[in-house]
Amino acid sequence: MWTNPSTQIFIYLTFFLIAIAFVIAGRDFYQILGVSRSANINQIKKAYRKLAKELHPDKNKDDPETTRKFQDLGAAYEVLSDAEKRKTYDKYGEEGLKSDSFGGGSDPFSSFFGDFGFFGDFGGGRRNEEREIPKGADVIMDLFVSLEELYSGNFVELVRNKVVYRPATGTRKCNCRQEMVTRQLGPGRFQMLQQQVCDECPNVKLVNEEKVLEVEIESGMQDGQEQRFIAEGEPHVDGEPGDLRLRIRTTPHSVFERRGDDLYTNVTISLIDALVGFQMNITHLDGHQVHIQRDKITWPGARMRKTGEGMPNYENNNLHGILYITFDVEFPKGEKLTEEKRAMIRQIFEGEATAKAHAYNGLRGY
Repeated sequence: MWTNPSTQIFIYLTFFLIAIAFVIAGRDFYQILGVSRSANINQIKKAYRKLAKELHPDKNKDDPETTRKFQDLGAAYEVLSDAEKRKTYDKYGEEGLKSDSFGGGSDPFSSFFGDFGFFGDFGGGRRNEEREIPKGADVIMDLFVSLEELYSGNFVELVRNKVVYRPATGTRKCNCRQEMVTRQLGPGRFQMLQQQVCDECPNVKLVNEEKVLEVEIESGMQDGQEQRFIAEGEPHVDGEPGDLRLRIRTTPHSVFERRGDDLYTNVTISLIDALVGFQMNITHLDGHQVHIQRDKITWPGARMRKTGEGMPNYENNNLHGILYITFDVEFPKGEKLTEEKRAMIRQIFEGEATAKAHAYNGLRGY
């Protein structure tokens, strides 16, 4: 179509440069996470958490692209959650990241999600390493959080003091193991025996190190759930450190009690309000007001349900449990009423069906 050779060369060169530009640019990690280039670390973590649940292969088995999307998501988080890698990526793109610092088998899903089981197969080699390299003990700690934090979510900074191994002068015996060796006892005579064989490694020393960890308290988390920080546990002189496992514990609340995704609270009203009706507001955990109104008689122990005013569901924060409100009635504390007031009360309730006084076993519900 183009008879001029120089024109053909120019066109081929243009296509070649465009192709190179696409290769150099690499993946758009900000677009993959759905955040702006000015997003802070908290926004990046929240976006990653949400998309990881949506794109997990176990939930999208019919989509052949799921595994690739899930791995792209992990790569995007690994870069954008690290200040140095993000700086390099912003300046040079994906190709500007050094191969030894990116994509070398780390597991962003395990380190971010913690011990949630199904994220462990997409890291790229940690499982094999655990079989070969000894590991220090895990450190398990209770992390007490408020009901408000579990309702709305929060990021908590935790100062972690731990001992770590650092290089020291000299050498030491390491990686000791039992091996079979063969000795020659004489002409044609050999003996096989087992002996300990050790390597020579650089010497190390224990030093105290302080580190600030950022823990995400997710909306709807429940007691017993864990957030895991890889390699923040006890050190191992010839292997990897263990993990730090933070176990969620809820501090008691003065107004609400949680049971699953439901909330329970008690409201005390006056005898007058119990008889003629009332309306009021309850301040919820995030500050919004829950309106309560009753136009009929409220007896002690009466219960009201407010659908959608409970705790957010951990798997789907758009779903909320139920708020159960139990009413207590406060009676007047005077010793007795005057005859005139008694007569007025009898006149008001004249004709109303009233229960006769009788004794019964309340514990058995008779």
